[in-house]
Amino acid sequence: MKRLPLRKLIATVLVTTTLAGCDMAPRYAPAKLAYPDQWEGQGVIRYGQPDDGAPRSDWWKSLGDPQLNALEERMLRSNPDLQAAAESFTQSRDVAAQVASHLYPQINGMAGGEKYKGSEHRLWRGSGATGPVYMSSEQYQAAATWEPDFWNAIRNRTLMAKQAAQQSAAEYAVARLSLTAELAWDYLALRGLDAQDAVYRDSIRYYELAVQITHMRLMGAIAAGLDVSRAEAQLASTQAQETDIHARRDVMEHAIAVLVNTTPASFHVASREVLGIQDVYPSPGLPSALLERRPDIAAAERAMAQANRSIGVSRAAFYPHVTFNAMTGFMDNGFDLASLYNAMYQFGAQAALPLFQGGLRRAELQRSWSQYRQSEDRYRSTVLSAFQEVEDNLTRMNRLRTETGQQEHAVNAALRTQKMTMELYTGGLTNYLDVVVAQQAALVARVGLVQVETRQRQAVVELIRALGGGWSSSELPSVKEIRPFKPLQYDGLHKAKPAGGIPVSSNSREDADLSGTVLTSGTTATTH
Repeated sequence: MKRLPLRKLIATVLVTTTLAGCDMAPRYAPAKLAYPDQWEGQGVIRYGQPDDGAPRSDWWKSLGDPQLNALEERMLRSNPDLQAAAESFTQSRDVAAQVASHLYPQINGMAGGEKYKGSEHRLWRGSGATGPVYMSSEQYQAAATWEPDFWNAIRNRTLMAKQAAQQSAAEYAVARLSLTAELAWDYLALRGLDAQDAVYRDSIRYYELAVQITHMRLMGAIAAGLDVSRAEAQLASTQAQETDIHARRDVMEHAIAVLVNTTPASFHVASREVLGIQDVYPSPGLPSALLERRPDIAAAERAMAQANRSIGVSRAAFYPHVTFNAMTGFMDNGFDLASLYNAMYQFGAQAALPLFQGGLRRAELQRSWSQYRQSEDRYRSTVLSAFQEVEDNLTRMNRLRTETGQQEHAVNAALRTQKMTMELYTGGLTNYLDVVVAQQAALVARVGLVQVETRQRQAVVELIRALGGGWSSSELPSVKEIRPFKPLQYDGLHKAKPAGGIPVSSNSREDADLSGTVLTSGTTATTH
């Protein structure tokens, strides 16, 4: 056999290496955006510094409510929407594995056998014919096909699929952040309604006493029946408002039940008279860090990376498409299959180059570039929305803190007025209309204070959510972690190995239990 000259061998290796490394995708770098290096909040520049005030992944614990902590933990374990998002991530990993499989030779095996019998009296068979009536065929063979990825089309598709899986992981983080913030927001709303209910109950007791006083003054002929009517109207109106509070609380409780995977009929959170939620001061940090802490920004960036790879796939379509194939096996009319004279084989290669398609490939390439620019636009829009959400909630949180102090002064003044007006009325120095006005002002001020405090705590939750809730882009699974199983793994395929800190559903009985029996402890919630 003639040996290949050394220079030709080296040239062949160099050409093959060059072709194999020919990546058609443009060099990728995330869009560089210019933004201010400070947060404004109330309009006063405040330079953020990395410190211990940055939110953590379990940020709700900083609110200091054990019941909320237990509900959040329950929600993270069994919320169906969150588990569905985790399954979407697993499926995207499997799609990436499917695309990557085309980088390897596709090998198939086949074995079969047939036996045929023809009719002795079939048409055109003469009476003296001696040809065979029976015929058999047994065979087994193996076939292999392989497409060398000269232009990195398959590698770019594989990277696109893996980047799509990373995007799905970021979307899981978005779902987790949204659900934890929604649960905290709903829980704050429920506790705010509890505090309002306590105000109404206290006012009702006061109004019931006022009705008794007007009745006694009427019996003593020192007050008119109009005073009694006004006192009774004030009492009934306040009772109706308290009933409305109960209705709103029930609806909010139902929303919390669904979030923690429980039917509303079997779920109840015991009421209390105070809001009982600590006021925290999350640090916004530097604006540049926001790009790494928001999972929706990370998802938009991964979409942009996929669009960049798509350009490489469209470019590769302009070059020859090369495929190698081979087949070998044995075939006989009996079972002597392994003899060399019964062997068969074929091998070949083909290269296809589209010469004229009416502009099809150019249209696909132009669309890929347009999709990449569109992904940049969406990325920039996502970043702008993130900055807006942080600024909005910084402003809202700080303004509501100021409003809370102002409302406290209003409550103190209204309560003093209510007390003095009732003393004047009891002493016969004013009419009951002044009492009603003072009572209404005191009730409105007290309820307003509870509402402002609730909204201020909810603004804190929204700010933490806008800051990413302690998430970091470093938590995204790496490209190497995307593959959910080993190439030759055949067991344990019902559940992928975890990646990126995203849990794999266990299909436990607790997940299927919607009765709320797991929430019967005194520190969380009780069943009806």
